[in-house]
Amino acid sequence: MNRYVLLAVLVLANVASALLIVRDRHEHRQAFVELSRLEKARDALNIEFGRLQLEQATWAESNRVDQVARTRLGMVFPRTEDTVVLRR
Repeated sequence: MNRYVLLAVLVLANVASALLIVRDRHEHRQAFVELSRLEKARDALNIEFGRLQLEQATWAESNRVDQVARTRLGMVFPRTEDTVVLRR
């Protein structure tokens, strides 16, 4: 009788071990899928960030700022007679 109890315990331990392996592999696959999704999102964000940096550099270019200041805002450089120097 003792042999049958030991055999039953070993069979149950084997089945439990197999089920835990299946669960762990499933969790690993889910984590890998999530990692792949996050890496794709990271890559897309890096591409967007690079594009935005390029756009910012274009908009911040001094020639562009000067052009917008002159055309849209009507700004001009002050004449020499309009310049006042303050001394302390």
